[in-house]
Amino acid sequence: MRLPERFFKERKLEHLVENQTSYTLNNASMHVFETHLQAEKVLLQFDQPVLASMLIGKKVMHLRDKEAFNFLPGESLILPSNEVMCIDFPEADVENPTRCLAMAISDEKINKVINLMNEQMPKVDGSEWALMDYNYHFTNDASIYGIIQRLLYLFTENHPSKDFFVDNMVQELIIRILQGSTRESYAKNAAKMSSSNRLAYVMEFIASHLNEQLSISDLSRKACMSESHFYKTFKDELGVTPIDFINNERIKMAIQLLQDPDKKIKEIYLECGFENRSYFNRLFKRKIHVSPGQYQSKFKKD
Repeated sequence: MRLPERFFKERKLEHLVENQTSYTLNNASMHVFETHLQAEKVLLQFDQPVLASMLIGKKVMHLRDKEAFNFLPGESLILPSNEVMCIDFPEADVENPTRCLAMAISDEKINKVINLMNEQMPKVDGSEWALMDYNYHFTNDASIYGIIQRLLYLFTENHPSKDFFVDNMVQELIIRILQGSTRESYAKNAAKMSSSNRLAYVMEFIASHLNEQLSISDLSRKACMSESHFYKTFKDELGVTPIDFINNERIKMAIQLLQDPDKKIKEIYLECGFENRSYFNRLFKRKIHVSPGQYQSKFKKD
């Protein structure tokens, strides 16, 4: 969907935002926007690549070639330079303002990190790391959330070395986002990519054998790598260890199965490939913040 020209006329974000706070350092700038009234078709654009992240409230985003979508707390969006965001604020008011941040990162910094990744973390299929040139919308995992919170603190801290601190955090943020994007791309396209990409092949194998015992030695043989090389390559390229990836996929499967209130939890954890309930409970609660039984109870009929 391409946006109509009327979306790009008249309104500018600063006219509708009660409070905008900006901090600028050598390689990045942080802008925190607080919107105090409902509004539609508000425009925002940066001349550098941007990480936008929702903090409080709700936006509806209109981006080129995409259907409009809700942008909610805990979610982030990577935008290329000069991308026009057309934004609706359907719920903002004085008592409950919508708050989000936008962090612009210099092309020089991004290219430096990408060159470092290509040098020290080369992809298994020979392709190169590169910043995605599309609008990548994702839910923050714990690591991304922690980095964003840390950056909010660092930008506002009055410390003589904060440029150095921010540079290091931005480097980690770029790496984790690119790894997450690669992991998501391989997961979505594993069937197409499995004949030419060893990690995609392994991910497809894992997805179809979650109920079985999976070991690093078995998976490394599937990838035609030594165990140590497979482990390092998987972690460098996808941002998680093979075991963490397997457990995350098993928890996703368990979430779906637990929505059947008549299914026994023992059946579920065995079907997902877990050997005992205590380990399953611990991993599930760490990720979902409630026990499997508490989660399943939400689907029980009164």
